[in-house]
Amino acid sequence: MEKKKSRVLIIGATGNLGHHLANASLHFSHPTFALVRPDTFSDPRKSQNLRALSDAGVTLLQGSLEDEESLVEAVKQVDVVVCAVQAKQVLHQKLLIQVIKNAGSIKRFVPSEFGLDPDKTQISGMDYNFYSNKAEIRRLVEAQGIPYTFVSCNFYTSYLLPSLVQPGLNVPPRGKVTIFGDGNTKGVFVKEIDVAAFTIRTLDDPRTLNKVLYFRPPGNVYSLNELVELWESKIGKKLEKVFVSEEELLKKIKETSYPDNMALIFIYSAFIKGDQTYFDIESADSADATKLYPELNYTTISQYLDTLL
Repeated sequence: MEKKKSRVLIIGATGNLGHHLANASLHFSHPTFALVRPDTFSDPRKSQNLRALSDAGVTLLQGSLEDEESLVEAVKQVDVVVCAVQAKQVLHQKLLIQVIKNAGSIKRFVPSEFGLDPDKTQISGMDYNFYSNKAEIRRLVEAQGIPYTFVSCNFYTSYLLPSLVQPGLNVPPRGKVTIFGDGNTKGVFVKEIDVAAFTIRTLDDPRTLNKVLYFRPPGNVYSLNELVELWESKIGKKLEKVFVSEEELLKKIKETSYPDNMALIFIYSAFIKGDQTYFDIESADSADATKLYPELNYTTISQYLDTLL
């Protein structure tokens, strides 16, 4: 007999990733709940999203990360909690962590990370606490002894890739292209819908308990030089390359005000420092998403770029 699927609570289900997480949870036959802020129901775009989730079978619970009573009620009904709030709300998970700790019944908590591994980035002091806030939540989860999986999926394909990593552009260039650094450092891009599927797949898997789940799917790890070459082959023409050195990029980051400089900071982190790929992911405290779940299909960078032609 197949083991009963965990009941899953998604926090942030109306967000881009959250919506995919809720759908993936249903797809993998988990009884699925979503914690929804009361004011979300009156937002026309989000309420449409909610109706779609509800029609698909998600149980909607009213509440928020600031409302302890609603958190206690929601956590009581599930086995697993997946949080997908925005980066600027990451520290708002502290009350949730306390509630999970007190409940003592949650078998797995996936905090809101879904980006680069905050313990591996080499840009401290540059990123306006973007990663240190996420690391702070990790330390809190560990200190409370809550069973976890930290999901490190690197960049979404919807971020930077639509412009071929050209800040300020919305579409890939067809004339001139900027290469940061020497263009040989590799970055990783994964489509949100795929991140959601791998994340949900991991929830009942003992192999990912108290580990970091890393995404480096074959076909999704590219240097800037390789990206440009791939794009050139698709459009059938060579682009004029402009190289921006590390020093020039750092100068540009300093001269650009926050938050407009964040894209440059992320480019520096991934494509100059190599923060997504400089370390080995085959270690005792980590797991490789695509190796664990070879049966899951995903969109490669080449397939994604085809949609931009």
